[in-house]
Amino acid sequence: MRDAEARDWAGIWPIITEVARAGETFAMESTPDEATMRAQWMTPPPGRIVVACGADGAVLGTANMYANRPAQGSHVASGSIMVAAGARGRGVGRALVREMIRWAQGSGYAGIQFNAVVETNTAAVRLYESEGFVLIGTVPGAFAHPGRGRVGLHILWRPLAD
Repeated sequence: MRDAEARDWAGIWPIITEVARAGETFAMESTPDEATMRAQWMTPPPGRIVVACGADGAVLGTANMYANRPAQGSHVASGSIMVAAGARGRGVGRALVREMIRWAQGSGYAGIQFNAVVETNTAAVRLYESEGFVLIGTVPGAFAHPGRGRVGLHILWRPLAD
């Protein structure tokens, strides 16, 4: 686990395109524009981008972290996590979640809010709940899943100690 550098985009981009093509976990174009996605994913400071790398240095997963909202909402963190399909089930997602929690605590955030976790992404939901996130609510039919039709988007919350 380390902070992402500009050179890491070559490893991050294939993960984003893989997730986008599947269309099951993120609300995004199935064939996103690379320049647009790079600008959206590579969060500027005070946000943070990290990569989880294998022993060979290959990027296995990535997360971006930032304030959920500006001004009056800036005391709550948020972010996004993506793991390469071939690396799933090996603890990469958990390591990224734990790194986000450490970063948010160290940065003085009151909590972390995930605004749009697709309810059919049960592996992610189980992971987040096991790391102390609670389900606040679900927006019914807010995500157009390619195989299951309209499914809900969960809002998850994890308070952080002061």
